Amino acid sequence: MNYRMIRNRVLERSVVALLGLLLALPAAASINKSIKIGAGESSSGASSVNGSVTVGAGAVVTGDVGTVNGTIRIADNAQVEDASTVNGALRLGSSVSAGSLETVNGSIRAADNCQLDGSVEAVNGSITLGNGTRVSGGVANVNGSIELSGVEVGGNLETVNGDVELLEGSTLRGDLVIEKPSGWGWNNSKKRKPRVIIGPGSVVVGTIELEREVELYISETAQVGGVSGAMSMGDAVRFSGQRP
Repeated sequence: MNYRMIRNRVLERSVVALLGLLLALPAAASINKSIKIGAGESSSGASSVNGSVTVGAGAVVTGDVGTVNGTIRIADNAQVEDASTVNGALRLGSSVSAGSLETVNGSIRAADNCQLDGSVEAVNGSITLGNGTRVSGGVANVNGSIELSGVEVGGNLETVNGDVELLEGSTLRGDLVIEKPSGWGWNNSKKRKPRVIIGPGSVVVGTIELEREVELYISETAQVGGVSGAMSMGDAVRFSGQRP
């Protein structure tokens, strides 16, 4: 999968999901206003075009939440289905249950102990997931760092230009893939090598697949299934301590 596929997939899913919300949920849809679901409330979903969406602590949303231009905030212990935005960030508190998280231009941040029963994908934005969080699908972006601290990911982790850090005993059950950029920006992109850190106690069950050279650091106590592509295991810098 290349970076165009990641970008197009996220954009297509986000737009389709938002159109579906606007058509199916007129009572919970807004064009130019923000929407708030209060703490402990129940809802079948919410969407906006030019506004933020906020889900209060402990709220239960049985459908999707989304916006085109705005941030989505989901407070502690809340439950939602998929959450998507085009131009905006996604912010999850602790112990949130959700499906897939998707944004085109914006970062994604989830606090500790979240359960995400789908994928976590951005195009232009960082992804940060907290301790105890579990993702059943994959984690992917094009531009932006990916930091997992004590996280378990069931699928692949993919990026093009982002730094990757697997910290505090994170487990990646799929492959870690660094795509090679293509197009006119490749000459500029290749000047800076992404930094990949596999921290102490972290595990990559699959392979680290590198389509370009990176700065690769692997802890002496980490486990990886191998390194292939533009580099090999012998090119990795092994380190002791918490960080290289």
